[in-house]
Amino acid sequence: MLSADEGGDPDDGVAAHLATIHEAMIAAARGRCMDGPLFAGSRAVTDYLMLGMSHLRYEQVRVLFLTVRNGLIGDEVLARGTVDQAPIYPREILKRALEVGAAGIVVAHNHPSGDRNPSMADIRASRALREGGEALGVALLDHLILARSGWTSLRAEGHI
Repeated sequence: MLSADEGGDPDDGVAAHLATIHEAMIAAARGRCMDGPLFAGSRAVTDYLMLGMSHLRYEQVRVLFLTVRNGLIGDEVLARGTVDQAPIYPREILKRALEVGAAGIVVAHNHPSGDRNPSMADIRASRALREGGEALGVALLDHLILARSGWTSLRAEGHI
């Protein structure tokens, strides 16, 4: 990349620098999640997810797979959607949870519109995940909706 002094666009350097800072912040937040049980500090989880998802221009569905003691097994993007929807397939999420040996899951998706309120489809998907997970021994610990304006927990709202 050429610097501004060498005839390059100065905005390219700034964008690259900001992207590096953003990635470092995500790595630091992930590190906080990895220290002991995940839900010993749910703020660390929401900070981590907000950094990675709240400003995306398309919907994304991510699942955190957890051990019996809420340690993080993995964090996977299971669906990418459009500006106003992303598919949440309870069957596929629970299948993957069984494959990795998860005892619990946290599902998160973003709303690019900035509205952090759950839709009826979000609520139905959460209930299907909870019911299916109960039958399979995989606890749905929460379903979070992330937006630039903040986040909403479907568990805290009483939907699961």
